[in-house]
Amino acid sequence: MFRIRRLADPDFPAEKKVIQQVQEIIRRQFPLLNSDKVDRLPDQLNDPLKYGFRASLFIAEDRRAQVKGFALLFYAPDLRFHYLDLIAADSFKTTGGVGGALYQRVREEVGRVEGLGLFFECLPDDESVCLDRTSIPQNIARLKFYERFGARPIIGTAYEAPVTEKDKCPPFLVYDPVKEGRVLLRRDAKRVVQAILERCYGDLCSPEYISLIVTSFGDDPVRIRKPRYSKGKKIPAPSLGTASPPFHLVMSARHAIHHIRERGYVESPARLESILKDVKETSLFNFLSEEEFSEAHIRRTHDDKMVDFIKNAASWMEKGETLYPYIFPVRNPLKIPNDPHVQAGYYCIDTFTPITSDIWAAARSAANCSLTAARLVLDEGGVTYALVRPPGHHAERKVFGGFCYLNNVAVVSDFLSPHGRVAILDVDFHHGNGQQEIFYERSDVLTVSLHGHPSFAYPYFSGFANEKGRGQGEGYNLNYPLAETTSFAEYRTTLSKAIQHIKKFNPAFLVVALGLDTAKGDPTGTWRFRDGDFFLMGEDIGNMNLPTVVVQEGGYRTLNIGLNVRRFFEGMASSRAPE
Repeated sequence: MFRIRRLADPDFPAEKKVIQQVQEIIRRQFPLLNSDKVDRLPDQLNDPLKYGFRASLFIAEDRRAQVKGFALLFYAPDLRFHYLDLIAADSFKTTGGVGGALYQRVREEVGRVEGLGLFFECLPDDESVCLDRTSIPQNIARLKFYERFGARPIIGTAYEAPVTEKDKCPPFLVYDPVKEGRVLLRRDAKRVVQAILERCYGDLCSPEYISLIVTSFGDDPVRIRKPRYSKGKKIPAPSLGTASPPFHLVMSARHAIHHIRERGYVESPARLESILKDVKETSLFNFLSEEEFSEAHIRRTHDDKMVDFIKNAASWMEKGETLYPYIFPVRNPLKIPNDPHVQAGYYCIDTFTPITSDIWAAARSAANCSLTAARLVLDEGGVTYALVRPPGHHAERKVFGGFCYLNNVAVVSDFLSPHGRVAILDVDFHHGNGQQEIFYERSDVLTVSLHGHPSFAYPYFSGFANEKGRGQGEGYNLNYPLAETTSFAEYRTTLSKAIQHIKKFNPAFLVVALGLDTAKGDPTGTWRFRDGDFFLMGEDIGNMNLPTVVVQEGGYRTLNIGLNVRRFFEGMASSRAPE
C-alpha cells in the first residue's frame, strides 16, 4: 500500500529526508544522468525564477514514509504548459501500480490548469532513431504504457536529432493533451520546445541546435503519432477544474451521538445538519467519510492523563447521564482526586462542558475527520473542510472546556508540521486559547486569533494582544482582540493585517478554525456579520492560495449557519479558480 502526496516545504527536516530518498532513486534508476542535475533538485523546488519553471515533486510513499516512487513536474506559467522532467518507481519493476498512479496524479495536476497540456521525453522504440538495440524492448514498454493514457510522440520534426555524435538514442518528445480533443498548434509547440531546450538543456544545446529543432516544426497543427500499441483504447482524461473548484468535505455521522438534550444547550447536532443541508445544494464539495487514525496523534497534543480521563469517564457514565464539573481545585499534579465527579473540575475550565457516555466516541470521531482532511491536503493540496462537532479550539494540552474536548485544529497542525510550517487562523468569535497554549513555545506553528476582547468574551483569561509566545515560540502567537460592537469593515481591516503576518511567516499549510458565531443573531456573540461578509472573508483567506484545512468550530444560530458556511466557501472558490 502507498499514498501519493505533493512535497510541501523542501527546507523542512522530514521533507529533506524525502528529497534524499528521491535522489537515491534517481541515481539508481538513471545512472547516466549528470550528478549536478540530481544535486540541484532542492534548488529547483525552491527557486522557480532561476530555472524558469515552478517545480512540484509528487511522492508515492508507504506507511513508514519510505519513498516508493516520485514524479518531478515543471510548470511554465508564462507559456502555460507542464513538463514532466522525471518519473520513476523505486524498482525497475513498477509493482503495485506506483508508476501508473504517479502518472495519473500528474495528469490530474495538469488538468487543473487550462493550458497546453503535458510534455515529456521518452527514449524511442524506432531502430532508425535508436542505435542502442538493447534498450528498444524497454523503450517499447514505456511508450506502450504512456499510450494507454493518450500520450504519443510528436512526429514530423527534428526533435530526435542528436546533440553530439555520441548520442546513440536521442529521445522523442511526447505529448499528452490530457483534455479530450485538444490539438497542439505550431506556434505553441515552437514556444514550448524552445523553452524546454533552453531551460532544461541550455548547458548542452547550442543556440544553433535549438534553432534547428524549433524551425523544424512545420505542421499546423502539430502531428502526433497514431496509436501503435493500444488500438485507440485509453484511460479517460481527468476532469478539468472549473470556476468553482470542488473541495473535499469530511464528516462523520457519529457527531450526533453527542447530544445534550437540555434547554438552552446550543452545541447540538442541528448545527451540522443545517450546514450539511445548505452545502449539499452547491457543487463545491466531494463528500467523504472519516478514516481511522492512531490515538497517538491526539496524545501528541494533549496530556495523557486528560485524554485518559475523558476516555474512562465516558465509559463510567450511564446512557443519558450528564456529569457537569462543579469543583475547581488549584491544580496540584501530585494530588489528583479519586472521585470522577471531582476530577471533572480538575481537567475542565468551566461548568458547561459535560461528560457523557458518548463524548469520547464523538470527540475521537471529530479528530479522525480532521486528520482525514489534513491527510487529503497533505496528499493533494487544495482545500478540505472538516465538518465536525464537538468543536475543539478551547481544549488545551491538559484541560478541556468551552464545549471542546479534543483540539482538532491543534491535532491537525501537529500532524502537518513535520512537512512544513503551519499557520493557524482562528476566526471564531471566541479566542482560540487551546492552540495558543499548545503551541506557545513552538516556532514551527504560527497561531493567529481574531476574537472578541477577553474583557467581555469567553474564555476571559486569555487572548490579550501582549500574549506573543514564549522561548522559541516568542513572536509566533498573535492575538487581535476586538471591541464588542466591531463592524465587518473593521474586522476585515484587522483580518488583512493578520493575513499579511501569515504571508510573512510563509507557511506550507494553513489551518482555519472556522467559527460562525460572529454572525448576526448568534446567541454566544455580539457581532452582526451577514452572509455576504462571510463570502468576503472566504475570498480574503482563499487569496493566500495555501493548502488549507478548514475545521468547523463555533456557530450556534442554526437558522443561518448553513448559509454562512456556504457563502464562506463560495468566497474561497472564487479566489482559487484555476489558472
